[in-house]
Amino acid sequence: MTHNRRYFGTDGIRGIANQHPMTGEVAMALGRAVTRVARRRSGRRAPKVVIGKDTRLSGYMLETAITSGICSMGGAVMLVGPMPTPGISFITNSMRADAGIVISASHNPYCDNGIKLFGADGFKFPDEMEAEIEALMDTDNGLSTTPPSGDAIGRTWRIDDAVGRYIVALKHTFPRALTLEGVHLVVDCAHGAAYKTAPYVFEELGAKVTALGVSPNGLNINADCGALHPAHAAAEVVRLGAHMGIALDGDADRLILIDEKGQIVDGDAVMALCASHMIQEKTLHKKTVVTTIMSNLGLDHAIAAMGGKVIRVSVGDRYVVEKMRRGRYNFGGEQSGHLIFLDHATTGDGILAALQVLALVIRAGKPLSELAHGIMQRVPQCLLSFDVPRKVPLQQLPKVQACIRDVEAKLASKGRVLVRYSGTETKMRVLVEGPDPIFIERQAARIRDAFIDSISGK
Repeated sequence: MTHNRRYFGTDGIRGIANQHPMTGEVAMALGRAVTRVARRRSGRRAPKVVIGKDTRLSGYMLETAITSGICSMGGAVMLVGPMPTPGISFITNSMRADAGIVISASHNPYCDNGIKLFGADGFKFPDEMEAEIEALMDTDNGLSTTPPSGDAIGRTWRIDDAVGRYIVALKHTFPRALTLEGVHLVVDCAHGAAYKTAPYVFEELGAKVTALGVSPNGLNINADCGALHPAHAAAEVVRLGAHMGIALDGDADRLILIDEKGQIVDGDAVMALCASHMIQEKTLHKKTVVTTIMSNLGLDHAIAAMGGKVIRVSVGDRYVVEKMRRGRYNFGGEQSGHLIFLDHATTGDGILAALQVLALVIRAGKPLSELAHGIMQRVPQCLLSFDVPRKVPLQQLPKVQACIRDVEAKLASKGRVLVRYSGTETKMRVLVEGPDPIFIERQAARIRDAFIDSISGK
């Protein structure tokens, strides 16, 4: 990272709602800082900022605080209400706003919340802009200049047709020659931001939709449903004899697919499937897929067998997009289900990704299970994720470092070890890949235990 972060992690600011940094005070300071940056970049006296959110109870509190901060600096706010993160990115760009703000903690439980920032072009703010905003937030609570008064104070209005605009844009990404008539889909919206959007998109394209997770109450987002818990949707696919299941996360920027047999198809398998089709159609730029260090090594092997290659970046769909833009690649994603089709969108979009796979399935005339089965041979992988009391830098834990080196030596060139803190939660992730499943489970547990022993002594 390019600066010592006080607020921003790998995907915006995130934490427990109403506890630092996810407080009304911080949100107001952020609103002021974003307005100042947007004014400087746009030259507008009253820069326009789009604000959207997911369905968390705390969204009201943070939306009001950010709006107040923006208006106090003379900015204009356009509210869209609950809407998928990629939809807010789209509206920001299409409405020619100067910035977009998403209030969402994505896959986290309802008690958390977060804030993500998009530029006028619909892409997430890069590190250097987040650093500038952090510096302004720390300067007299985001003020540092005399606030406007009189008619220079900002105003707010609601974009009532934002969801409809986004639905139309999504439908345009689906080939006009195709239809979803005769296709039965189970769509789990995780009681989140897509609870209105996703069912309409698939229904308007002709599908029969069984909608799950579409009754948000502010407290049930991601609760035993959606992309994090696809088992319920998978059971419904089998029970109803549906053709496919689509499980979204709380802000609908990622998905997990379920084939007609109830089998989970994760982001790696979907990337391999889409890359295979794009290579055949000669639409995959430079025959390259951009993914993160978390993806299975089997993806690299599968893409190489197709004549393509994989480029890896740090965890976070923002870094995938940045690499894609710099290298002029047009497809990438994460194992977790963030899938980025840069020809159609500026960020990961679960609904859009599902439409691309559906088009592929319909054209092939084969079920998803047949297309996804054998598309890649996974290298056995063990991923442990556990809570930590604090994030002590790994270089300060010599026993952990020694254990990692020992495991790497045992694996030699046949596997890999990845140990990192989550960028969005107070968790440690330990990933070990190698040819022997029992061996890698034991080694991952060794590293976890070494970490727990070391941290308890700190």
